[in-house]
Amino acid sequence: MTPNVLVLMSDQHVPHASGMYGSPHVRTPHLDALSARGTTFDAAYCNSPICVPSRAAMATGRYVHQTGNYDNASPYTGTEAPSWGHRVEAAGIPLVTIGKLHYRSAADDTGFSDQRLPLHVRGGTGDPFHCLRERQPPAPQLRGAVVDTTRGESDYTVQDRSVANAAVNWLADEAPRDQPWVAKVSLVTPHYPFTVPSEFLDLYTDIEPPAPLRNDPAQWDQHPAIDFYRRSFGFDSPLTDDETRRALRHYYGLVSFMDAQLGTVLQALEDTGQTENTIVLYVSDHGELMGTDGTWFKGTMNERSVRIPLLAAGPGIDEGARCATPVSLVDVYPTILDALGLPPHPDDADLPGRSLLRIEPDDHGRTVFTEFHSAGSASGSFMIRRGNWKYEHHVGFPERLFDLSADPDEWHDLAADPGHADVLESCRTTLFQMCDPVEVDARVKADQRRRVNEFGGVDAVLSVPLMTHSPTTAT
Repeated sequence: MTPNVLVLMSDQHVPHASGMYGSPHVRTPHLDALSARGTTFDAAYCNSPICVPSRAAMATGRYVHQTGNYDNASPYTGTEAPSWGHRVEAAGIPLVTIGKLHYRSAADDTGFSDQRLPLHVRGGTGDPFHCLRERQPPAPQLRGAVVDTTRGESDYTVQDRSVANAAVNWLADEAPRDQPWVAKVSLVTPHYPFTVPSEFLDLYTDIEPPAPLRNDPAQWDQHPAIDFYRRSFGFDSPLTDDETRRALRHYYGLVSFMDAQLGTVLQALEDTGQTENTIVLYVSDHGELMGTDGTWFKGTMNERSVRIPLLAAGPGIDEGARCATPVSLVDVYPTILDALGLPPHPDDADLPGRSLLRIEPDDHGRTVFTEFHSAGSASGSFMIRRGNWKYEHHVGFPERLFDLSADPDEWHDLAADPGHADVLESCRTTLFQMCDPVEVDARVKADQRRRVNEFGGVDAVLSVPLMTHSPTTAT
């Protein structure tokens, strides 16, 4: 019997902040239980550490330099490349999305015709500030999104409660019982604002969060790309210890809030008797830096920015298993089609992803790819992960190489070490076979300059209030 597919998605959840990835502090009982009955992917990555590009890559199964969804002002419209939604709907399989998509508009033919409580980019354009790049003035006000912590409900927690309730109602009242279905339930937490309902913030009142990685400014990563990011968003001056602890507690609280909403959906799946015939995928769109090197949010190639949690559970999936093979969000597209037994479309023959249902657990030769072209970066950043090796190419800046098996927190850049010259060359060659970073960087910046000019120029862009997070309703 063909299974259903339930995709659960969060926003800005880093694996380090969850029980199933080993945190002794962060409480995620529902995701931990999902992990226990399925497979946990220990080397999962986004394809761009920012919302719009990452979600476009997940939808199309293609990299953002292929689709043109470079930044938070180039949302997916459905014309760049087909989505897995197009393939599912063309097969006549019922498909619903509930919650955040972050595309251009619900009116576009993105392959997801039944959208409930959708959250898309502001005004159909998103934030053109992300196109300025080398012309981007500092935005120290974004620091306030970290230090302005409060107790209570935000528009995001209200949205996510509504999304969870809508998913429960759909599973109970509308999900077909006589044919397979696909549902994507997408939350906006634990993305800031750091406003946390009391019952979840109180979980961490007596917990002393561990200090962020390289919390001491004397230890900060001084690579030019990281330094540019810090200065761009007002983090070149460190937060106080009290501000850091408060921000971490609030982030933890939002993670637990998010976990509780997903738990409500998973319980509804069980209560309606559909768990045994449903493949469940849990992913996030990118990570959260959580104070690493004095930085917050995402947008760097640091592991806490580009790593994501990824779980799969259901019929045919090994229980309590771990997978060390590198995977990424472009693997979601072939996974959904594979789970539904749909034959590959001829136009999808060049997709870079592979079904997660067919990934070997220890394939050290597999390569995954990430890139970044948005606010906080002066030039394009590119990364591959192959086995234990992580290689970064920053256009105009020094390249980097890390051995994540020996150095998971990226203390030791081996790019200049003569003893690793062969590995460096091999990784560099692999990246350049996937794309030419210099050409892509030039192409992206030309497109961004064009969009800034179409918007009315730099002054017009700067006249638009900079968002710290996307509104839940169109404004």
